[in-house]
Formats: sequence, structure tokens, C-alpha cells
Amino acid sequence: MQVTELPAEGLKRQFKIVVPAGDLAAQVDSRLADMAKTAQMPGFRQGKVPVGLLKKQYGQALFGEALEQAVSTTTAKAIEDRGLKPALQPRIELKQLEEGKDVEFEVAIEVLPEIGKLDFSEVTLERLKAVVPDSHVEETVGRIAKANREQKPVDPPRPAQKGDALKIDFVGSVDGVEFPGGTAQDYTLEIGSGSFIPGFEDQLVGAEVGRVVEVKVTFPADYGNAELAGKDAVFKCTIKEVREFVDRPVDDELAKASNFESLDAMRKAVAERLGQDYARISRTMIKRQLLDKLAETHKFAVPEGLVEGEFDAIWKRVEEAKKSGQKIEDDEEKLRKEYRDIAERRVRLGLLLADVGRSNGIDVTPEELNQAVMREAMRYPGQERQVMEFYAKNTELKEQLRAPIFEDKTVDFILELAKVDEKSVTPEELVKAAREAEEDHPAEDKAAEGAAAN
Repeated sequence: MQVTELPAEGLKRQFKIVVPAGDLAAQVDSRLADMAKTAQMPGFRQGKVPVGLLKKQYGQALFGEALEQAVSTTTAKAIEDRGLKPALQPRIELKQLEEGKDVEFEVAIEVLPEIGKLDFSEVTLERLKAVVPDSHVEETVGRIAKANREQKPVDPPRPAQKGDALKIDFVGSVDGVEFPGGTAQDYTLEIGSGSFIPGFEDQLVGAEVGRVVEVKVTFPADYGNAELAGKDAVFKCTIKEVREFVDRPVDDELAKASNFESLDAMRKAVAERLGQDYARISRTMIKRQLLDKLAETHKFAVPEGLVEGEFDAIWKRVEEAKKSGQKIEDDEEKLRKEYRDIAERRVRLGLLLADVGRSNGIDVTPEELNQAVMREAMRYPGQERQVMEFYAKNTELKEQLRAPIFEDKTVDFILELAKVDEKSVTPEELVKAAREAEEDHPAEDKAAEGAAAN
């Protein structure tokens, strides 16, 4: 084997490799000799088939096998001898392939960048911390009580008013033509809930049992169904029953109906859940801060192939959003530039976190992976067993859960080394800050996914 390094720039490496014709011929002859020991053909006893006859019949196929093996092994050796770490699979291009002549091919690869030693002790971050006020606990308990209100038919009968629940049949049409999804029977609608198209519920105020009310509305311009967006519609609503809500007392009985031992236990559980919610928001924000700082302070080159792959995945989702009727930026060139920058940022952060994780022995344990599968299963109530069996049979999909776990563990490792100042804020201030940060980061960072596996 003869390897010649060709000129290349940046993270690209290119080689010309020559495999002597004699090496391939020897490999083919060796395989033919092995075959001859057991080969069978009409007119010959087993093991007595002439090698020349076997070569005539199987020579091309054996040469193809020998070539494939030679390309694979010589490419791997050329990479290993130079201590290279490929970012992607090498690209192979055959330059000369003639019987009896040396085989020539070129190998093009992109390598992972050398990131070097990283010092996170100078990274300064701010963690917002919100304490759960008693008023929020009581508001949440109040919402639980409201959700558990009982309904009863109004007695004596009266016209519907805001806050009532109506049982109705309705048929929707546009320009006199009924449309899919616009019909229902025995539907319960709370007037004032805002769950229907704006203006729909208001027109049912004053309705009486047995009457048919024509509700005229206009679908919002940004309505999810593009065929209905912005169009005028008429819903013929038959009022079948008017019900009123009976408030549920906030007491131990309410708690027991919600699977708690007592009202105090329910309040404690609510406080813990709200605290977890605030902690989750705080965690998301400080993680975003960290990724921003890492992206700002680490500007090493990244493999173009990884960026292209990430961009293609992003753009595929953009195209799917277009097909579903979502409004997309009109300037496609500008949008492509924005998403390509996002793709490069994700790849750079992914490579950085992957390097930090590997160099510090961070790994995902089988137990953590199984817990992730269980969390996925819990997202589908009643189908937990099927989901877990699905992941058990599809190990590749199960492995996809590894990347976000690895990322979070690596982020936690860096946060332990960084200077983190805590700032006490109200829950309202925390949520506002999170919303503003989300507006500044319309594309969510999935930094380590994909790159962590390299």
C-alpha cells in the first residue's frame, strides 16, 4: 500500500492510496484455493473442481470482495497511522480500476478540531431563584377546586349566561358547505372559557333550551387549518341543556377527591410541584446563559459536513412547516443564512460539550438510559408497556435518548466549575425573564445531540 497526502485546507484531509495489483490477485487466489477444497460442479467430484473454472465463474465477485476489503482496511490504516479523528465517514473515489493494474483511489475526510484545554472557573453566570409564595399555592388549590366543580341543570329554567355550561349539537359551514371537524353532538361548552373561536361563546349568552342559534364567526387569519383561516363561518347550534356550576369547598374532601390524604398534604404537594416548575425554568435559563457564553468564547473551526447535516435537518423541518400552512419568513435567502448560523452554533457547542464529557469521564449509565425510556413511556398513559417494548426492540432509537442526558450531565459538570451567583426573584419576574430569553432564542439549542456520539 502506498499513501500520498494531497493538499487540503482547514479540517479537511485528502489522500491518494495505491493498492498493488499483486496484493489483490493474491487475495483472490487465496479465496479460490479455499473454495476449491469444497466446491461442487456437475462432472466433478467435490473438491476436484479446477481452480481455473472457479475463477472463470466467481473471479469477478471475489475481486469485488477483495477490492472492498482493501479499500476499507487501507483507509482505516491511513487514518490510524496519522492519529486522525474523523468527524464523518470518509468519502472514497476510485481513480483507477483495471484488471491487472494497481488500484488507485482517493480518500477525503473531515477531522474533529483540536479544542484544547478548557478553563471554566472564569465563567460567570447568574441563577434566578424564585420561592413559592403561599398565595400561588392557594391560587393553584383554587383552580383544582374549580376544575372539580359539579354541574347541575338550572332550576327553574332560564336563559344561558356567562359562566354556564351548555350541552349543544352544532354544525359548522363555510359558504353553505359543511367542513370536516365542524360538527359535534352533546358537546359541553362553558360560556366565557375562551375555548372556541373568538365571538362564538358570546353569541350563546341568552340562549334557551330547545332553541337553534346561528353563531356567525370569522376564523383567525393564523388559524391552524389553512383552508379555514380568515374565512367566515356559520355554526347552527341546538341548545339541549343549560347547566350551572356549583362551587366545591376547599377542604379535606376536595383533597381526598384529588388523591391526597388531607388539604395540608395537597397544599404541600402543590408547593413542591410549583417549586419544581420554577427550578426547571431557572435551570433552562442558566443553561442557555452557559451555552451563549461558550459560543461567544470558543470560535474554533467546525467540520463543514457536520454543519451541512445539521442545517439539512433544520431546513427539512422548515419545509414541513411550510407544507402544513405555517407562515415562514418570505426572504428565503435570509432564512437560510440564519439557520445555517444556528446549525454551526449547534455543531460547535456539541463538539465542545462532547470533548468536555469525554475528557472528564462523563458517561450515560444503563440505569439513566432506562429511566429515560420510562419517562418516554409515561408520556403515553395506558400504553406504557408497549412503549417500553418498542424501545427494547429498537436499540438505535433507545440510543437517541443518550445524547440529551449526556448534554445535561456535561452542563452540570461545567456549572460546578463556573462562578454562579444566585439572585432571588419573584415567580412573575422569573417567568418574564424566561419569556424574554425565549424571544431572544427563537431556535432551541440542542447542542450535544448527534455530536456527542462522534
